[in-house]
Amino acid sequence: MGDPDEELLSRVAAGDPAAVRALVGRKLPRLLALAGRMLGDGPEAEDVAQDAFLRVWKQAPKWRPGAAKFDTWLHRVALNLCYDRLRRRRELAFAEPPERADEGPAPDRGLQAMDTGRRVAAAMAALPDRQREAIVLCHYQELGNIEAAAVMGISVEALESLLGRGRRGLRTALGDLKEA
Repeated sequence: MGDPDEELLSRVAAGDPAAVRALVGRKLPRLLALAGRMLGDGPEAEDVAQDAFLRVWKQAPKWRPGAAKFDTWLHRVALNLCYDRLRRRRELAFAEPPERADEGPAPDRGLQAMDTGRRVAAAMAALPDRQREAIVLCHYQELGNIEAAAVMGISVEALESLLGRGRRGLRTALGDLKEA
């Protein structure tokens, strides 16, 4: 079973504009979702996706088929870019948090869903980085354990341990929520 992206990537390396559009169309939604969940900020997630695709264009001519699965490599690049941004955030000291417009639903609709979403996002953000990364890759990005472990550069057993600890942490933080 080969890499489904190899042919498309070779066309990107050759400068085929249709291949570039196809690759962006295929990968952008998942990269935005990954970066959005890791960073909790839409515009920053867009910047990460853009930076990841810039690296794709630079890497495409050098890509060696069979060396690694392209999707695994792309997820690792996006995660590294997210971690770079998270580190920079910690380095910046803000006197006051920046003001943001509420982009949620109208006040008369979805208040409980908004509260639940915020609590889940806060619980995810409170997890240690590696546990959050494992949960995002497996549950939100829907990668299998083998592929997620490859993205993280760890064994499947280590991934399952991170998932277990992360799930327990989320259960503890969100234990009072009832399933709808």
